[in-house]
This record gives sequence, C-alpha cells and structure tokens, in this order.
Amino acid sequence: MGKYEIVTGFFAQDDPAADAAAIGALPSRFGLLDESPDRWRKLAKRIDDLNAGASGDTRYKLFFFVRHGEGYHNVAEQKYGRELWDAKWSKLNTDGKIVWGPDPDLTSIGIAQAEAARRVWEAECEYDIPVPLKQYASPLRRALNTWREIFERGELLSPDTRRVTIVENLREHNGEHSCDMRSPRTTIAQNFEPPVYEFEDGFSEEDILWTDEREKPEHLKERAQAVLECIFARDEETYIAVTAHSGIINGFLAAMGRPRYGLPTGGILPLVIRGQVEKIL
Repeated sequence: MGKYEIVTGFFAQDDPAADAAAIGALPSRFGLLDESPDRWRKLAKRIDDLNAGASGDTRYKLFFFVRHGEGYHNVAEQKYGRELWDAKWSKLNTDGKIVWGPDPDLTSIGIAQAEAARRVWEAECEYDIPVPLKQYASPLRRALNTWREIFERGELLSPDTRRVTIVENLREHNGEHSCDMRSPRTTIAQNFEPPVYEFEDGFSEEDILWTDEREKPEHLKERAQAVLECIFARDEETYIAVTAHSGIINGFLAAMGRPRYGLPTGGILPLVIRGQVEKIL
C-alpha cells in the first residue's frame, strides 16, 4: 500500500488549520499563495523540481478536487436540517415538492456554481494555470453535470483532450440515502456520451454497491486510497482533476492523515500530493 501526504506551502487550503468557511468555494487564484503574474509557471517549476529530486517510487502531483454544485438533495437537507434529514427524509425520494432521489441533478444554483468555477479557470488561463489533462469523475449525475459545465462547455480543454473517466469509487458516501444511488450504466451513457465520457474497466450496469446501511468512514477512506493507488501507479500526468462529492473528497483527506475540510458546493480544493507507491503492472 502506498503512502500519500499533502505538501504544504502552495495553497491557503493546504494548511492543516485552514478555515474552509473563511476561504470559501472559489478563492482568488484557487487559493494559490503566490500572487505574482507568473505564479502558475513558478508552481509548475517547483513541482517539476520536486519530481526531478524524488526517488524512483515517489511522485508529486497537483490535484484539483472539485465538489459538485448544489443538488436537489442539498436543498432538501437545508430545508429539514441535518438531524431530521438523516433520520427520515434522506431515506425517501421526495417530500412531494422536491425530488432528491435517486441520483438527483443540479439545481439552477448548482449550474451557476459550476459556471462560476469555469470562469475562475478561464481567468487564470491568462496566467498559465495548468488545466489537467487527466480527468476523473463520480458516476452520479450531479458530479457529471458539474464536470460538463466546467470542462466540456467553453474551451478549457481542446476537443481531442476533452475526456473524463467515470470511476465507481469516486461516488458519494454510500448507502441508506436515496440521493447516493446511481443510475444504471446505460442511462449514464445515454446522458453523458462517449468519447468524452468513458467508463473505467469493469463498471457494472446496475448499482450493486448501494445498500440500506450507511457506508463506514473507514471504507470511504479505503475507497479514496484505492483511487490514489491507481492514479499514482498508472498516470504519468502531473495535473489531475477529480470531480466528485464532499464525502469522498474528505475520504481522500483522511487517507492522507488530514482532518475534514468543509468544501462548499461548487468549490475547488487544490492540493499538491506526494505519493510513494509501487507500479501496477
């Protein structure tokens, strides 16, 4: 099993004591501490230098963890409060006014949040921000539509690099809540068509993972660890984007020994990660 840790000193968010509420969803420069005009080029060189000096089994990568925009389940949870949501409403699909399960979509606010994230990317392109060519996303509709608004619409990615891999292990904290059931593979493929949207190998037709019991935090952490293992062992790319959910993003943080970070809907959490892992043959 590999070892992964966050390298500090690059972003406001990489401080273990970072205040997510104060930083917000989309801080200037995505939270990059360097404000100089050549900030992203300097960051790229620092990461290149770290990789040049690393041992054979160690790599440094910059991850952009993207949380989906507001979904209808978020609205329902706000309406009823966390305690009542967990105890009753999360187990249902609707209250007769809001439909949040299974696999709810973005609200109009959620779409606007994703569009705002794209505008920050576009603004930072003037300063040569690296746009990740290796893109991963959760199979849940709210995450895929967030990816679509940020990376498929507009021109952040060229047509030949506009690709995202749908990964089962990137789905939200699983079980019990109807909003965390996913759609069948055929339905996903009809709404998010290849070649832009590609399934990982072995992706099942039906959702065989959702149960009526809530997933244990330790298993969520293990799922995130497995994704890190695959990315560091198989991907040569330095810049990675993961469009997913609060629960699994915090699973990644747990796998790296970090406390929970309350990333708002539509927010982006950039982190330089040091990984030490054996190659998968």
